[in-house]
Formats: sequence, C-alpha cells, structure tokens
Amino acid sequence: MTGIATGHAEQPLPVQELGSYLRAQGLAGSAPLQVRVLSGGQSNPTYRITTENDGAVRDYVLRKKPPGTLIASAHAIDREYRVMKALEVTNVPVPRMLHYCESSELLGTPFYVMEYLHGRVLMDQSLPGMVPDERRAIYREMNRVIAALHAVDYRAVGLGDYGKEGNYVGRQVARWSRQCRESTLPVNAAMHRLMDWLPAHLPEDDETTLVHGDYRMDNLVFHPTEPRIIGVLDWELSTLGHPLADLAYQCMAWRIPPSLWRGIGGLDLETLGIPSEAEYVAWYGAATGRDAAGHWDYYLAYNLFRMAAILHGIAQRAADGNAAAEDAEETGRKAGPLAELGWQAAQRYMARE
Repeated sequence: MTGIATGHAEQPLPVQELGSYLRAQGLAGSAPLQVRVLSGGQSNPTYRITTENDGAVRDYVLRKKPPGTLIASAHAIDREYRVMKALEVTNVPVPRMLHYCESSELLGTPFYVMEYLHGRVLMDQSLPGMVPDERRAIYREMNRVIAALHAVDYRAVGLGDYGKEGNYVGRQVARWSRQCRESTLPVNAAMHRLMDWLPAHLPEDDETTLVHGDYRMDNLVFHPTEPRIIGVLDWELSTLGHPLADLAYQCMAWRIPPSLWRGIGGLDLETLGIPSEAEYVAWYGAATGRDAAGHWDYYLAYNLFRMAAILHGIAQRAADGNAAAEDAEETGRKAGPLAELGWQAAQRYMARE
C-alpha cells in the first residue's frame, strides 16, 4: 500500500514517509508498508502496520494522539508507552514497546510503535461457544493478572512519580462530581445522592499501587488457544491508585445485566462455569492478602458512579454536537440506570455499617 491510509478523515498516515522513518529505526525493510486502521474517532487512533524486515513479515501496532485541541490529561500516549515499557520486566503481560516519537512533524501528533499480538480479544463476557471449564479458566487468568499488576513495585520499575499517592478515590469522586455539576443536562436523583454520599463515607483503608483504570475482558489479548493472557492493552487511564477500586471496576460486570451494558448480571453463572462475584473476589484476596470484602460495596458504588459520570459526559458531548460516535446519545442514556445500581450498592454498604 502506498500513498495515504485513512481510517478517519482527520487521521491520514503518510505511508511512504512513515516507511522511511521505520526503516531508519530498524523496524522495516524496503517493501512498502501495509496499513490497516484498528480504531479511530475520539480514541487514540490505532493502526496495524505490516512490513517485511530481515526477510520476515513483521506486524506492529502504531498508536498516536488524535489531531486537534485536546484535554490536557487525555490521550496520554506517552504514559501508555512508559507504563508498558516499565512492565516488560514484571509478571504483567504487555506488548513489547519498540519506539516512541514525541515529535509531531511526521504524523501530526506524537506516536509509538509496539509489537502486534496475535491472539484473541473476547468481547462478550459470557464467553459464548466455550464449555464451562474454559470459561472458568479465562476468569481465573484475568484474576491472576490483575493481582500481579497490583503486586508490582512501582517505584522499583521507575513509576514512583506516575501519579499521586493516597486519596485516589476521593480525588476521583471530586473530579467526576465536578463534571456532573457543570453539565447542562439534568443529572438524575441517584447521581445527586452518590455525589453527596461517596465523599462522606470514604473508607480508611487507603493504599497505593499501580492501577490500570480500565481493566476489563475486552482490553486483554488471550493466547490463540490457551486461557492465558499475552497482553494487557489500553493503559490510557492507568495511574497510581487504590487496588480495590481497580478490582471493583472489573467486577461491576457482575452487577450490570447484559440488557443494560456489557455485563453478566442475572446470567446463570453456575451453569456457564463463570465464578460468582464473591468467588472472584475471594480468588483475588487469596492471591494478594487483601480483605476486599470489608468495603466492597463502597468501591462498587464508586465505580458505578464513575461510569455513570463518564456516560453522562458522553451524552453532554452529544448534546453539544461534539460526540464522534453515532450512538453517543444512546450510550449517555445508560448513565441513569448505572447510577441507580450504584446507589443500591451504597445502601447495601450502609446496611452493613
């Protein structure tokens, strides 16, 4: 392929110039690059690059910042590259980072290149087409890897300044509450209750580890045939934070029905071979020594509030005419039901107190 590869009208890649650049980095041979868009829109535009190098076909992933004016903390591909590079020496599986370019001269924005992982991305958390033992093994592996992530000595791998230590949940609640209060769209009653309740009930079990921020099944690449994760992707929201808040983000799936959004709530988990939420949390506790049960419903309430706030923000951008996704308005309507689930978790927490 030569000329311009376009996955999005605002995101052309100058393929010939990119080929020359990658050759200079030792990442490409003389054959033309083949470029295929993996994602675009408001996310970090991502491309699969196929080339020949040293007589062999090589596949890479190129990920770049989108063009235009961006929120200062968003689309931080330098942080993505940094954290995955640091994790290469740990037990957390990540793609191999190959090159980072901070200049905007070639592609209009900074970019990085990493290895392309040949494996499976599983989108449906009910894992259709698998037998119960296969499903259970997949969930076991997800649990193993998030426990390994929270065991990383972030200072030892050079990430001591990767975020602020302490009060992660408090800062997150304040941030998303501020966004909701500044919105011109109405915020439902459950959201208002959570904005008042969450800061007043912050647990005192504060702890800091490296957290992914978006750890879920479809951000993982599994081996083509084995129940083994070969790479954790999409580290854009990673930082230093509370490990149980990170775990509870993934575990929202047990509370959210598939009819609402990406969940397994209400499914016959035993027949499917999928562990219950309690069993999944117990696996994590056995691996890490952390007592997740004590404040569990608080961290679920927090994450359901955070997700509702994110979706409310998408609805706001749709109302303002700034949302790229065609289903932004529909996605935004899920904010209310998620907040209701969050308030139910808060009530369970108060009942235990």
